[in-house]
Amino acid sequence: MKKYLALATFLMIVAAAACSTEPAGNAPATNANTATAKTSTPLSEADATTKEKATWENIKKKDLDGFASLLAAEYIEIGGDGMFDKEGIVANLKDLNLEDATFSDWKYLPIDKDAVLLTYNVTLKGTYKTQTVPPGPYRSGAVWLNKDGKWLAAYYQETLAKPPAKTAPPPTPAASPAASKSAAGSTSTPTGPDPIANEKLVWDAIKNKNYDQFGAFLAADAIEVEPDGIYDKTGSVKGVSSVDLSKAELSEWKSTKFDADAALVTYIVTMPGPKPSKERHSSIWVNRDGKWQALYHQGTPLTPAAAAAKPAASPK
Repeated sequence: MKKYLALATFLMIVAAAACSTEPAGNAPATNANTATAKTSTPLSEADATTKEKATWENIKKKDLDGFASLLAAEYIEIGGDGMFDKEGIVANLKDLNLEDATFSDWKYLPIDKDAVLLTYNVTLKGTYKTQTVPPGPYRSGAVWLNKDGKWLAAYYQETLAKPPAKTAPPPTPAASPAASKSAAGSTSTPTGPDPIANEKLVWDAIKNKNYDQFGAFLAADAIEVEPDGIYDKTGSVKGVSSVDLSKAELSEWKSTKFDADAALVTYIVTMPGPKPSKERHSSIWVNRDGKWQALYHQGTPLTPAAAAAKPAASPK
């Protein structure tokens, strides 16, 4: 009996050793001590929401170290007062006293297996230095990214909600010869991994009133966040066809790579006139089956002070 037990023990040791040296071409090995291992599924909606609320709770408690620990190194935040990196937003929050933040209208959208998007509304109560923070509500978008196995906030943007402008109904795209240009007849350059180049193609389509081509650049589940509402793909196409954006000036382009299949582009849109308006826009581009498409877009009007000078603090 002891002989057979010894043999069985020996075989178990050999099998364990063989498993530990299994070639990479077989089933993927797992190693709990490997710091760079990533999860194979996106962060769940419940966990993403909990993490997003934790950033606000740390701000409320003035635990800026705790807040910073939830941010990726390449973190970007955009508000009506400008754009901030990780160091900049932590510094600006020192003078913010947040008493309360209430949330509503949460929506969750996986970007890929290592990135997820949340949109929601937040209403604030607090002060920055001696000034009362406008309560909002703010339309917010946030990206959580898997960085070496740890989920961190990589992007946040907020836009002060405003009621839709009351204007006469615009002509439908079909009623305008320019609007009826077909995407099939377009000669635009195919999209690729460069989000800045992709976004410029989008604006070429908008300025040329080629709304079919514009729509072809958007993912089927695309979301757009603007001061007057949140739109799906159909709503975005209808929106750009109802205003004249041909004179829009684009500047201050910046891009951030989330991972191999997702990237962020940010820039300023200026509408010239006696009182030029400036907005900071962002888009998330994703690789879906080898084709790069716009999944998310958000526009935030800049306050006059932010448009003319270095921004003060953001509410988040």
